[in-house]
Amino acid sequence: MNLQLCVEKENISLPDNFFNNIAKYKAHLLKWNKIHNLTGAKDEVTLDKFIFDALFPASFLPRVNSLLDIGTGAGFPGMILAFAFPDTEVTLVEPLLKRASFLQFIKADLNLGNVRIVKKRVEEMEREIFELITSRAVTDTKMLLDLSIKLRDKETKFLFYKGERVFDEVEATQNMPHKIIKRHNRHYLLLGESL
Repeated sequence: MNLQLCVEKENISLPDNFFNNIAKYKAHLLKWNKIHNLTGAKDEVTLDKFIFDALFPASFLPRVNSLLDIGTGAGFPGMILAFAFPDTEVTLVEPLLKRASFLQFIKADLNLGNVRIVKKRVEEMEREIFELITSRAVTDTKMLLDLSIKLRDKETKFLFYKGERVFDEVEATQNMPHKIIKRHNRHYLLLGESL
């Protein structure tokens, strides 16, 4: 899989330094992963798949000023979206020290002024309102909506990275307007008004 070709094929508009940042991110992640086991992506091919999976919504997401990624792990999707949207303030919430430390290192090494790392569980965060809340493979939709209650208002939109069982979770969306965008085995669940 050639990441650049996939981006071009989907016509995703990205900042000039995106691929430079991605190259550095991948090199660091592969190195750190050998010692700290940050992610299941152990080789460059798998890593490119993870990155494109995180990045694909950049082809349809509305532009926002603030984004919160719950349980970002090694940076999927939050860090990748931060590279794609340099004008968006991106908050990455990750409770595990080794992953939060890696994210902090990436932020410093790539001089990412739009990224903030929060090393705690999302339910421990102070009240703050975000325009977009994302999460990949953390928990079910109802739990994500419950966990983020003090971090959103009626204008907040959500993007949850789901698998085949997304349709079972739509009932838990508290009657929010929703869209499901399907790409291969991934289902991107978009929630919120005026999608």
